[in-house]
Amino acid sequence: MRSPLLNKLSLIFGPRPPLNWILLCLVSVFVLIALLGSSSSSTFDSVTSSAKPDIYTNYRKLKEQARNDYLELKSISLGANRIKDVGLCGKERENYVPCYNVSANLLTGLKDGEEFDRHCELPREHQDCLVRPPKDYKIPLTWPAGRDVIWSGNVKLTKDQFLSSGSMTKRLMLLEENQIAFHSEDGMIVDGVKDYSHLIAEMIGLGSDTELLQAGVSTVLDIGCGFGSFGAHLLSLKLMALCVAAYEPSGSQVQLVLERGLPAVIGNFISKQLPFPSLSYDMVHCAQCGIIWDSKDGLFLIEIDRLLKPGGYFVLTSPTTRQQDSSTGAKKGSTSSPLEEFTKKLCWSLLAQQEETFIWQKTVDSQCYTSSRQGDIPVCKGNDMQLYYQPLARCISGTTSHRWVPLHSKSDPLNSTELEIHGLHPDDFFEDSDFWKLALRNYWSLLSPLIFSDHPKRPGDDDPLPPYNMVRNVMDMNAHYGGLSAALMEASKAVWVMNVVPLGARNTLPLILDRGFAGILHNWCEPFPTYPRTYDLLHANELLSHIVSQKCSMFQLLLEMDRILRPEGWIILSDTLGPIEKARTLAAQIRWEARVIDLQNGSDQRLLVCQKPFVRK
Repeated sequence: MRSPLLNKLSLIFGPRPPLNWILLCLVSVFVLIALLGSSSSSTFDSVTSSAKPDIYTNYRKLKEQARNDYLELKSISLGANRIKDVGLCGKERENYVPCYNVSANLLTGLKDGEEFDRHCELPREHQDCLVRPPKDYKIPLTWPAGRDVIWSGNVKLTKDQFLSSGSMTKRLMLLEENQIAFHSEDGMIVDGVKDYSHLIAEMIGLGSDTELLQAGVSTVLDIGCGFGSFGAHLLSLKLMALCVAAYEPSGSQVQLVLERGLPAVIGNFISKQLPFPSLSYDMVHCAQCGIIWDSKDGLFLIEIDRLLKPGGYFVLTSPTTRQQDSSTGAKKGSTSSPLEEFTKKLCWSLLAQQEETFIWQKTVDSQCYTSSRQGDIPVCKGNDMQLYYQPLARCISGTTSHRWVPLHSKSDPLNSTELEIHGLHPDDFFEDSDFWKLALRNYWSLLSPLIFSDHPKRPGDDDPLPPYNMVRNVMDMNAHYGGLSAALMEASKAVWVMNVVPLGARNTLPLILDRGFAGILHNWCEPFPTYPRTYDLLHANELLSHIVSQKCSMFQLLLEMDRILRPEGWIILSDTLGPIEKARTLAAQIRWEARVIDLQNGSDQRLLVCQKPFVRK
């Protein structure tokens, strides 16, 4: 016999209440839970530098889950169809890099090295799928152990290729069946890398390579960097060394260097300029990088001149250069080599030569390029700040730029005059810096308990604090002024950041590079020039809104993020509620574990924190 209450409900709803009413009741319950939770003070905003990571307890997780369940129930009640998960790509795409298809490029008629260039404009077979890791893939070792020992199954490099390498790091060895070791931590000089670095410093006129930073050298572009040992040494000296190497279908330098937790990006200038503005680097280094520098009427050297700051250095170590020099200089009064002639036209001076190493210095006198002696290479017209894979140009860049500041005259950090050169008021700059210091503390307080709860300490490991245990390679996909990178450095986090300035946004890349950070210009409507599984943390502030304004696919953007993010890696997206909710739906579709976080500061801003699972087929 039914109670009077049930009889009354039957009169109102009938013998069986409609499904919509049941869902509405459930939604109301979760809304009530969310409202009760939001009445408390904001946990996220209350985080300070002195706050302990355990402020994010199970209560926070339950509150977030309630909010997420509410959104899901709302979607069901509105009759939304369930979206199917994206499938996994085949084994042939384990190391897939879009826009680099050598065989297809050859079929289109590209040759003379251009088949290895980036060609996003060519039509390609399109397939929406998740690039899966190789069968033997393992989570990289924690930093700094991961710099010196990597899992051989994580990179597309056979043991024979590794052992037969002719690079400077010749004396590398296989420690175990599934590991590759580069050098030990016992302070021994391995493969002459430290000696080589010291030699370069002496040739420049310094007492030691530890004086490079004080001498104005803070950013180095390392072309064809081999296994990255030279760049790793420069990083230990607090220099930012970015490896740039051509795409390789197998045995990739860039993939291996990134696996070691060192900065690297795919790029070459066989036919196109690199996506950096003029006057970007203090030093460009090439050690047996395989480039014939005096070919194509010196176009490659002109590109190096474009990238170098006034007073910057070009370091070239090559047996070929030595042979050219000895053959042309055998007789007094003999004709100079083509390489020597080109460097003179570029207003470079040869500082020193020892054995196979040559060092040139770029002039600090912008008028040198307009003298009659240099007149056969014209000065470029216009501004090249928005250069994005444009054809190599036979003209001198940067001579009229406000950033033409001699290497030895720059300050660290940037002073108010240098900030104004970039069109930035000092007050705005310092306000931005303070914002990112607070945001970083918030991010790490948020991630710390999640990392520890989801990923317990592995056997044999000590108890490192984040980001030492999980995060090394970080990408800021919309870097603005590079504030997140600066905050990470100031907080002594053991990470490096690839600062990406999206095409179509305000081009702050010159400022980022002048701050001594790694950075690149990129169009996020296209894939990023890197191999799969090469970043541990992706951060994007207001990038989703930018993508929408550019009429590009948010779904394709998240698929690309999944490709370049390693398994168990993290994503932090900050944007307004609309783009965040759409991204959360897509995140579920590509199997990310996602949490939406309301900052509870009265704004429409939300955080979407995601983790990529370790998916095996």
